[in-house]
Amino acid sequence: MSDSETMPSAAAPEKSAAAPEKPGSAPALPEEALAIASGYAFTGPALDLGALMWDGTCLADAQIRIPLPMLNRHGLVAGATGTGKTKTLQLIAEQLSAQGVPVFLADIKGDLSGISAPGVANDKVTARAGEVHQQWTATGFPAEFYALGGLGQGIPVRATITSFGPVLLSKVLGLNQTQEQSLGLIFHYADTKGLELVDLKDLRAVITFLTSDEGRGELKDIGGLSTATAGVVLRSLTAFEAQGMADFFGEPEFDTADFLRTERDGRGMVSVLELPAVQDKPQLFSTFLMWLLADLFHDLPEMGDADKPKLVFFFDEAHLLFNDASKAFLDSITQTVRLIRSKGVGVFFVTQTPKDVPGDVLAQLGNRVQHALRAFTPDDQKALRATVKTFPNSGYDLEELLTGLGTGEAVVTVLSEKGAPTPVAATRLRAPESLMGPVAPEALRQAVTGSPLYGRYAQAVDRESAYERLQRPPAGKGPDEVTTPDERTAPGKGTAPEKGTGRRKAAPKAAEEERSMVEQVVGSGMFKSLARSIGTQIGREITRSVFGTARRRR
Repeated sequence: MSDSETMPSAAAPEKSAAAPEKPGSAPALPEEALAIASGYAFTGPALDLGALMWDGTCLADAQIRIPLPMLNRHGLVAGATGTGKTKTLQLIAEQLSAQGVPVFLADIKGDLSGISAPGVANDKVTARAGEVHQQWTATGFPAEFYALGGLGQGIPVRATITSFGPVLLSKVLGLNQTQEQSLGLIFHYADTKGLELVDLKDLRAVITFLTSDEGRGELKDIGGLSTATAGVVLRSLTAFEAQGMADFFGEPEFDTADFLRTERDGRGMVSVLELPAVQDKPQLFSTFLMWLLADLFHDLPEMGDADKPKLVFFFDEAHLLFNDASKAFLDSITQTVRLIRSKGVGVFFVTQTPKDVPGDVLAQLGNRVQHALRAFTPDDQKALRATVKTFPNSGYDLEELLTGLGTGEAVVTVLSEKGAPTPVAATRLRAPESLMGPVAPEALRQAVTGSPLYGRYAQAVDRESAYERLQRPPAGKGPDEVTTPDERTAPGKGTAPEKGTGRRKAAPKAAEEERSMVEQVVGSGMFKSLARSIGTQIGREITRSVFGTARRRR
């Protein structure tokens, strides 16, 4: 049975009788369908989504499209599991790339790598192409593959703790509002004192100092840092690291400008972030995606409306970002989404139902592709009714239509070239032209190692940062000398340097005991001079965005 046979008849007003046909012409569109189709008759460049469906019939001559300049007005792709959301992403990403627009895709399930390879024709693809008047050609698109911290196959994407910022880090660590505010004070101190927080050990070192006798007064005038709160943050960091998260923070830090590249033939690069290896860490990857978006916001110049977006960013499993989020976090998301449009970036949230996205964020999304919803429980029914209310006036019975859509079918409304919402259109979507599934592991591995970016980001670097600076010997010590805790507490009783090295040899007792972070940091003679410093050039150049993310000026 074909998709059109399984598609239920959408309720339509009584005046939907077909217009008289002219001899020798194709059947005229029903009046209501003609009104819908006219809302998608754009004159400028646009993406082709598929063909209009009306009264159970696919009307191939009535094409449903999205104007290319409106892709920076953001969007939502929603629908129940198995309804075709991933293929919709692939379809839109292909056409954006073909028109010279770079794309970012979060690949949660690991099945979007096929966008780099030509698709395979089969009976289903041929039938769908014929139904919607699509000239289907097997085509692969330029793609780069990334992985968070190198966990999985892909070019490693890392961030420094400094640039990740206190707001996003609080979300990852599950801190409450008070703890988040305290973490903000810690970052403020590190910024002003020029202490770069590259990785987790840098942050632990600064927190430990600020709760020590030498550092306790540093934050006194701006609220202070309680020992109890510092203890919670430190324990959260320890648990976070024990889960294998340390590799996500460090250097070389990823430059999000690499997402904005085009190929020599003018096609936009498709950046695929492979996330299957961190599927069990949803809060981490969803927050990391927000860091990427916030970093783009931080770096890109204002450009206003343009002929096409600078980048379109697809945020899959979006509900994970909003779960248990603080009001400050949600406010930051709303502000970022609202303002990043003027920097040429479009954001599409991908989730199961619109109610997964807060109302203030949903209000910023101008383009909608709603796949089928299920209504098996009272909660499902409630979600269905809420979804229907989010659409403009429609000639369809949307409650009936949304529960009866087949795979690869969706209800669409977008912004016209004038910025006004188009009529709601039930749409049979086109088939992607690239491979609908993952490429072979060997092909993926070759694509990653053959990338010009691989040499830049593959190897982790651990340079001097806050942790090392806080352990630097006090003034008067040689660069190769290490001050031990015993030497600090008992002057003159330190051990002699090893012969020919100038390096002090640790006392047997000290060598046998495991020194805690407190001893390493608090024992450093660097503390008092550092606490009194007015900040380094690095500290002065750090600026933070509305999301608390930061970068030194490039």
